[in-house]
Amino acid sequence: MRITLIAAALVAVPLLAGCGSSNAQPEVTQADLSKALQSSGLNDPKLADCAAKIYVGEGISQDGLRLMTKPGTDTNKLDSATMGLSKDDAAKAKSATQKILTDCIK
Repeated sequence: MRITLIAAALVAVPLLAGCGSSNAQPEVTQADLSKALQSSGLNDPKLADCAAKIYVGEGISQDGLRLMTKPGTDTNKLDSATMGLSKDDAAKAKSATQKILTDCIK
């Protein structure tokens, strides 16, 4: 009986560990970023979708994307150095912004 309980506990531990904590933040998606860009001043949905696709495609971290989707972030002030991004995310955001200018604005 004890062996069965111990075996069941050992099987359940990895499954429960994979569930994450209750305070884990959900992943920011391309759609979330597009919606945030639109709500903070980027009125063209196609441009917002294109920009979001590029930002996510550049590999900006989830923390960086959360900062970008934070309410009150003004898309007219895309200076990544003032948005509180890490150096890596700031470089990716700068690269993404250049791509947005060439790929999304026609």
